[in-house]
Amino acid sequence: MKKVLVFLADGFEEIEALTPVDYLRRAGAEVTVAATGKAQRQTEGAHGINVTADITLDAWLDANAGQLPDAVVVPGGMPGTKNIAACTKALSIITAMEKEKRLICAICAAPALVLSKTDALNGKKWTCYPGMQDNAEPFLSGYTDKAFVKDGNLITGRGPGAAEEFSMEIVRTLFGEETARKIKEASVQR
Repeated sequence: MKKVLVFLADGFEEIEALTPVDYLRRAGAEVTVAATGKAQRQTEGAHGINVTADITLDAWLDANAGQLPDAVVVPGGMPGTKNIAACTKALSIITAMEKEKRLICAICAAPALVLSKTDALNGKKWTCYPGMQDNAEPFLSGYTDKAFVKDGNLITGRGPGAAEEFSMEIVRTLFGEETARKIKEASVQR
């Protein structure tokens, strides 16, 4: 079973966090939503939607003792992205994922504000929320303004409107075209 870790921090963009969770669970992934930088699981989204994470990041780290998931997902939103960027444990996981070439997925402001603190963008094509790319200056040569971009072990998305395409690309990458097609049809995607 594919294991996916989704980071949540207060101020996360709800559609960017929950769309990948939903589609990945439909695909059969073991998705764990981890609240970063806090001792509680309750997390408030950027638009006031409260979500109870499955676990805190500290508890996830304790339970997994150095094991990495198959993929991580970093949603955007403000100040959620800044809160994840300030979480050294989340950055350490992303750094380890990049080192092992495991799947790293980030959307909206997260590629520019979170992934730019690691080597995940180095030498790759990527996208983010319009105007945020300047926060990732050392990696600007790889920036493009597409809805989502897949380059090697990196999938990035522009923002809330790209959450469906971004999420389906994660499903396609982890589970293949047939699974992605079934989810697309069953969820009546455009």
